Amino acid sequence: MKFHVEHNEQVLSCPICGSSQFTVLVKCEDHTVSHIDFLIQLCNNCDLGITSPRPPIADLGKFYESEAYISHSNTNKGIISKLYHLVREVAVKQKCRLVEKYSPHGKLLDIGCGTGQFLSACKDRGWQVMGLEPNEKARAYAKEVLRVPVEDISELPKLPIGDFQAITMWHVLEHIPDLNHHLDTIHTLLADDGTLFIAVPNKNAADAKYYGSHWAAYDVPRHLWHFSPHAMNLLLNKHGFALSHILPMLFDSYYVSLLSEKYKGSSQLTQLITGFLNGWRSNRHGKKDGNYSSLIYIAKKLKQ
Repeated sequence: MKFHVEHNEQVLSCPICGSSQFTVLVKCEDHTVSHIDFLIQLCNNCDLGITSPRPPIADLGKFYESEAYISHSNTNKGIISKLYHLVREVAVKQKCRLVEKYSPHGKLLDIGCGTGQFLSACKDRGWQVMGLEPNEKARAYAKEVLRVPVEDISELPKLPIGDFQAITMWHVLEHIPDLNHHLDTIHTLLADDGTLFIAVPNKNAADAKYYGSHWAAYDVPRHLWHFSPHAMNLLLNKHGFALSHILPMLFDSYYVSLLSEKYKGSSQLTQLITGFLNGWRSNRHGKKDGNYSSLIYIAKKLKQ
């Protein structure tokens, strides 16, 4: 597959605050598919990281066409993929308990549901579930193997207004080209007392600072946006949500550090030893300042 970098598009203004004043944060390689370099620019006003220039929206799908993209392929090849699947079973149960802690049972929509493991677990716990997923193979697995209702992401604006008690996006928002339109739509779909759960990487985490351009959670160009707690709070407020809690995803620091070591070209033994050590260090720093490798933002819909 050929990738033509000359057709990349520049983001001219920040989607959160509208500023056009940026500084270059880092230049990163797409280690998964194209091996092209992309810039991440930092909004000088609100601290949002922006992949710019980036591929046109019509071409973004090409950058997901890899068996290494685990959430879509369900591959179990390699030590990192095996660890991912081992941890996923525990993480799915933790997510279910988390949602139930902050939201009463009802209808749950998982946007970007991948192969549907979280939806399946929620269904078993009494939720009425629905998933949206752009990847055809992942949708097929969720529907045919796990027997959960999953539709294409294009169905999002067609869903009933105010119909969902909880909406979840586990490492999805950073992939969405139009942040403002997407969050406006989500606001209309939530019930008046509904709860929104968003998990995204945290560009201010210790492992991000340590690995720099090799930090796996930059994942350019699939990750279009790179959030900090400050930027996320501003974005949620802009779209009628009140941020109530910020919680860590403790496993992510280990997984991201292992993958970052792989991107650095480390041996498999070094990946395991140094990756786990840096994951532990990142969580230790996060315990002091709240900047864990990935964060879950829990927000309530404000009545308008």
